[in-house]
Formats: sequence, C-alpha cells, structure tokens
Amino acid sequence: MNADTQLFLAVNQFARATAWLHPIVSAYAAYGLVLFAALLLTGWWLARRQANPVRVAAALWAPLGMLLALAANQPLAALVGEPRPYTTLPDILVLAQRSLDPSFPSDHAVMAGAVTAGLFLVHRRLGVIAAIGAAVMAFSRVYIAAHYPQDVAAGLLLGAGVSLAGFLLLRRLLVRLVELAERTPLRPVLTSS
Repeated sequence: MNADTQLFLAVNQFARATAWLHPIVSAYAAYGLVLFAALLLTGWWLARRQANPVRVAAALWAPLGMLLALAANQPLAALVGEPRPYTTLPDILVLAQRSLDPSFPSDHAVMAGAVTAGLFLVHRRLGVIAAIGAAVMAFSRVYIAAHYPQDVAAGLLLGAGVSLAGFLLLRRLLVRLVELAERTPLRPVLTSS
C-alpha cells in the first residue's frame, strides 16, 4: 500500500471517529467554493480602492486564471483517469456524492489553488485567508472520500501554477488594458478615485 493510500485511510479513520463533523465538512466540501467567490469579490473591491492598475489587473485576472486552470485540468484528469477512492477501496466511509469523474487532480483544489494564488497578487492578507480556505477545502475533499491526498495536492499546485504563470505572461497587457479602460465609462468599476 502506497503512502498516499495510507494517508487517505488515516483521514478516513478520522472521519469515522468524528461523526459530529460530517455535516460541516460535507457542506464545506460541496459549497465552500462560495467562499472563494466572495474572496474574489473582496479582492476586486480592495484593488479598486487602492487605485493601483497592477492590483486591479491582478484582481480581474484572478477569476480568469481560475477558469484557465480549470480548463487545463479537464484534459489532464481525463488523460490520467484515476478512479475515485470509493471505487477502489472497500469498506471506507463515503460522505461524497458519487461521481464518475476522474479523481486526479481535484477540480475543487485546482479552483482553490488558482484563486489563492491570484489573491496573493492582489492583497497578501486576503491571499493568506484564501490559502487557509484552500487547505481546508483540500482536507475536506479527502475527508468525504472524494479524493486521495495526492489529488488535492496536485490540484492546489496546478491551480496556483497556472494562475501565476498566466498573470506573469499577461501582466503588461492586462495593466495596459486597465489603464485604457480607466479612461472610459468603466472607470468606476476599476477605481474608486
């Protein structure tokens, strides 16, 4: 048995011992992405108030980077085709809604990693909050038996990598577009000054 499966089984054993956590962790595993949407909105609001074109460009890029990371993840997951833990491991506690989608990398973790990386570009403290939320999301996806630990770790790294690389490649263009858009009726969306 490899280390990833052993770690999964340890988390699954913890889930068995903490029935009182099931509704909380299951709800976050399913709907925690709403937190990341709220953090993206907060990032845009903070960048807009700072009136810094680089930060505004980063805030506008963060959701786009997340979508790009998710788009990159789909063919990778199909190519790897790893089955979910509940299809290969007998006698485990399964709290997840069963799915036929591949397990590696986790879509939820990809989104959380991408949003976290994008928000670090906007506001460090907001990035830290997102990182904590992403770690909890990754743990929750293993806790409900939707993924193995390596699935969520790879998802976090893939999401963050795609988001950061995309911004680095497109930063000048994005900043220039923000500066041009500030001279249009879109100005109130981009700056509060």
